[in-house]
Amino acid sequence: MEDYFRVGVIANTHGIRGEVKVFPTTEDPQRFKGMKEIILDTGSEKKVLEVASARFFKNLVILKFKGIDSINDIEKYKGKDLLVTRENAIPLNEGEYYIADIIGATVVTEDGAQFGILKDVLTTGANDVYVVDHEGTEVLLPVIPDCVLARDMEQKIVTVHIMKGLM
Repeated sequence: MEDYFRVGVIANTHGIRGEVKVFPTTEDPQRFKGMKEIILDTGSEKKVLEVASARFFKNLVILKFKGIDSINDIEKYKGKDLLVTRENAIPLNEGEYYIADIIGATVVTEDGAQFGILKDVLTTGANDVYVVDHEGTEVLLPVIPDCVLARDMEQKIVTVHIMKGLM
């Protein structure tokens, strides 16, 4: 179970006063508006930063952190991830789950036979797609009711129906 969720990546600096352009990796970029603090993953450590302001520009979020007032203080963090803790993640509705929690799940067919291990989830415009390692081969399963029959998040088991043409 992941303790941190990535909500953005520092794409570049913005101006000379320590602001950064962030590419959001969250479903709801508006969440940056109410954010009080965020965790910067430097690679060697995780630093808690206090968010001073957030505004939007095209598909990016412009963030300003308290105590970082120069381009020189922030420039070294280009390409680094911005994280939130599980407690500060967007609350889930019933039947929803965090993608990080389903990675590694055992995938079984409707008759109970083990099919493979869920390795990744691709987010597409229409529906998500599960990437399943099946005997050393990647199989892409659309997350639609005809294909994904059930998810047991406690047991980490996904039950699927292998539709004609998927193999």
